[in-house]
Amino acid sequence: MERIGAAREKLLEKSDAELRALKPETREEAFALAAAACEGLLGLRLHDVQILGALAMAEGKIAEMQTGEGKTLTAVLAVYEMVRSGERVHVLTANDYLARRDAEWMGPVYRFLGISVAFVTQSMSPEERREAYRADVTYATPNEVGFDFLRDQLALDPSELLLPEFSAVLVDEADSILVDEARIPLVIAGGHAAAEDLAGIMAQLAAQMIPGLDFRLDEVQRNVSLTDRGIARVERAAGVANLFEGDGVEALAAIEAALHARMLLRRDVDYIVREGAIELVDEFKGRVAENRRWPAGLQTALEAKEGLRLRAQGRILGSITLQALMRLYPVRCGMTGTAATEAQEFREFYELEVVEIPTHRPVIREDREDFVFTSRRAKERAVIKAIGETHALGRPVLVGTASVAESERLSALVAAAGIPHRVLNARQDAEEARIIAEAGQRGAVTISTNMAGRGTDIVLGEGVAELGGLHVIGTNRHESRRIDHQLRGRAGRQGDPGSSQFFVSLEDDLLIRFGIQQWSLDSEGVESVQRVVEGQNFEIRQMLWKYDGLLESHRQAFHERRRAMLLDGAEPAVLLAIDDLWADHLADVKELRDGIHWRSWGGREPFYEFVRDAEEMYQNLLSRLQQIQSGEEPVEERERGATWTYVVTDQPFGTIGARFARNLGEKLREMGLIPR
Repeated sequence: MERIGAAREKLLEKSDAELRALKPETREEAFALAAAACEGLLGLRLHDVQILGALAMAEGKIAEMQTGEGKTLTAVLAVYEMVRSGERVHVLTANDYLARRDAEWMGPVYRFLGISVAFVTQSMSPEERREAYRADVTYATPNEVGFDFLRDQLALDPSELLLPEFSAVLVDEADSILVDEARIPLVIAGGHAAAEDLAGIMAQLAAQMIPGLDFRLDEVQRNVSLTDRGIARVERAAGVANLFEGDGVEALAAIEAALHARMLLRRDVDYIVREGAIELVDEFKGRVAENRRWPAGLQTALEAKEGLRLRAQGRILGSITLQALMRLYPVRCGMTGTAATEAQEFREFYELEVVEIPTHRPVIREDREDFVFTSRRAKERAVIKAIGETHALGRPVLVGTASVAESERLSALVAAAGIPHRVLNARQDAEEARIIAEAGQRGAVTISTNMAGRGTDIVLGEGVAELGGLHVIGTNRHESRRIDHQLRGRAGRQGDPGSSQFFVSLEDDLLIRFGIQQWSLDSEGVESVQRVVEGQNFEIRQMLWKYDGLLESHRQAFHERRRAMLLDGAEPAVLLAIDDLWADHLADVKELRDGIHWRSWGGREPFYEFVRDAEEMYQNLLSRLQQIQSGEEPVEERERGATWTYVVTDQPFGTIGARFARNLGEKLREMGLIPR
């Protein structure tokens, strides 16, 4: 560190021409040169802790750096070192705005160092994307890179390929991308599939069905199961003799989706309706999740529930999770404000160690003990009182809520108390920058979803520091402690004063959803719940990775063959036939996986059964591929039709294991083998 700092000081004495001519031979020299370029061109001096963070990333680790510590600038040093070592680097950011902002902001430094830089955003044409990926450094969202990867797997001519071979990646907000969103599949779909008429019939029936009589509802496991009476009603409505055979299976899937949409997905919590369309709300960020859907049947059921036009879902042609996408990069590193609680997951899934970087200035924020109440009404009264008292002191207040509905309900209560305030949620996303810019001013009160909980720097207005700085109020604890830490981190940035406090009730979703009827009324009790939930979620991701790992290995091998054929000049009628084979395989594997846990009824181990059957299906796939390649299987001319991309929300019905366990318990009770 000292040698890098001393070398930087000497370099600052040189002219631009002299600096441009330098060719660093060691990492220390490279860091000193990049730091000097940042200071000379941007007027931003890197602190020792930023250089420490860059060193950690250059060594292939995740740097945990607190809010306001300058991660964007820190990344430049690590990226320069990777490019100098011969890597082409993708810097993956949370959204298109940040991808463009950071590339343009840091662009002068990269170009001064002889490095080309570009960015990719959703609105770009294939030609613009292809050119951007040729740069030494490309800023983009993981979704855009993932979708371009899937598009490449459907290319019918080598000239259509967008991405060069994967080399190195630096992931910003690594906990969000590599943990929270890692299991969410990116999907490319196509064809001319019509919307499902059955969804409308089942939406009407679901609205008439009675909980307890026609179906059982388990909010904890996110599960709906039909009773015998409910089964009979569905069979009559669908005109089928047996709901569990033949055409009846389609009706069963449709009614399950309709009941799930009606009973478990809440408007203004899980989604909003805007301009005639369903828009999902990202539970971790509080924002509208652009271009994201639930799986096809559930998405259609939700549109039917809300009386919207049913949109064609199409046939899935390709899919990959962000988890699998990240593992395609030989060189990986990242940075985030909260990573330590997920260190085991980073190590196990990505072979990444977490390094905690100290802050430049001591954190003096006061993190107060939680207030815990028995009822939501008592909690909200206390929140309004706390807002009023802090506002009366002139201190700005940021109130973090769990949903659009809660933010608007709380806004009405604050307005009734005569307190001026602003609301920031998925409906106000266009006003986000202006609302955040005002959130640190004297007397400001901002009620927000998780939109203000990550990646936003709230700058204190004049005289606010002397009053005690920003006060953060959390109205719920989240499943992950990291999300709470992100919210706390809006206050007390770079040594500023500030404070935070959470208000929790035993009627909050976290405690109700996980069946906590009674709990110790203190912070330790709530954090114990969070630790249990985090452990459960980690185990879920481990289990899902086992299943997806097999499919991912098949995908890689299959598409290596397809790419070789593409580059070897294979005809498009042939490539389209191969794509149809893969689409059929994806559908078959999904059907296998959806029902695999029922095999344990016969004492068999589901994962072993899945591996055996999926491998057999893959070998059959390769046999058909070989027949196409050799000309033994006739190939007819066809068109693919339009293709489109979207993100599928993972596990909308809860985990496979939990759903199976719940249904198994009900069956055993019905059989009288266990008491009710």
